[in-house]
Amino acid sequence: MNVIVGVPKETFPSERRVAMTPSGFDRLTKAGMKLVVEQGAGDAAGFSDSEYEAKGAKLVSRAEVFAQADVILQVRTLGANPDAGEADSGLLRKGQIVIGMSEPLTALDQVSTMAKAGVTLFAMELIPRITRAQAMDALSSMATVAGYRAVLAGAQASARMFPMLTTAAGTIAPAKVFVLGVGVAGLQALATAKRLGAVCSAYDVRAAAREQAESVGAKFIALEIETTAAEGSGGYAKAMDEEFYRKQRELLTKVLREQDVVITTAAVPGRKAPVLITAEMVRAMHPGAVIVDMAAERGGNCELTRAGETVVEAGVSILGITNLPSESAYHASQMYAKNVATLLEHLAPKGVISLNLTDEITRETLVTHEGAAVHPRVAALLAPVLVEG
Repeated sequence: MNVIVGVPKETFPSERRVAMTPSGFDRLTKAGMKLVVEQGAGDAAGFSDSEYEAKGAKLVSRAEVFAQADVILQVRTLGANPDAGEADSGLLRKGQIVIGMSEPLTALDQVSTMAKAGVTLFAMELIPRITRAQAMDALSSMATVAGYRAVLAGAQASARMFPMLTTAAGTIAPAKVFVLGVGVAGLQALATAKRLGAVCSAYDVRAAAREQAESVGAKFIALEIETTAAEGSGGYAKAMDEEFYRKQRELLTKVLREQDVVITTAAVPGRKAPVLITAEMVRAMHPGAVIVDMAAERGGNCELTRAGETVVEAGVSILGITNLPSESAYHASQMYAKNVATLLEHLAPKGVISLNLTDEITRETLVTHEGAAVHPRVAALLAPVLVEG
């Protein structure tokens, strides 16, 4: 029997992405899968209903997507869309597979709801960072888009132009851009700022970040601070103690005074973002400087950040932009669709869903199955909640 894949329209406020694009469906068609799409699901990202129909997709209502589909593909599942997503909880059915961003380490109530509904949930955030899972790594894909958009936001908010210009009115010095955190988003931010002509520098607690930053033409700022324990598993930054962050902030204050645009990217999965820039540090920066806080949704790397708002302190603008990937919805959707399609092909290698729980990718990404939370980290976090309940 053909697997029916359903794509509902995203309902999270200001979310413009779609989980599967018309071209992305080509790979699933070859595996014998069929597609049902909610009418208008791709409109905000630039994909029309007629494009989906041309690929053989069937356009239906939202309720029909959930009723007909064996597999639901979403950018934001209930856990990453707790308010608007609640309306879909009654549409879920036992044995249905849901794949998408799920915030599984923090949205515990929503995980519990999915488990009770008998849904098999795969969280795209939990894709292991191993070689054979690279094409499924949605976090890296979306971080690439976010890093690019963060630089554009910083450039637009700054009163300075990024490139050096020689004009009849004299020479314009290039802007100085400093990136805190040289992960995927940070590297893309550095590369984008460099292409725009800025003088780029970067800092990261991970020793390997120096070579990565220099590879895109940025200067790596070395602080006299112990960082050997700062890298966790999978290449992610590891949470450090408060004394480490205090010393780090002290040394960074001197660096920040010279910067025009600062982009912060530091995030630890399942944890509140570490505060790297205090209010006092902001006040030490020159008026007109801009901070783009990419960790705004997780509390922010700047003490003064407010998610979804721009705060001005001592002449410094702090941009708490959320959901940066949605700002480039067309290409972000293309990238995400490939990630999701690759995972789905992995779960259904011959067009039939077959969950091999001994496989690392399947095991590490699976959150709920057969009425329970089966991911060890999620189950451990849920245990106290269930006891209290």
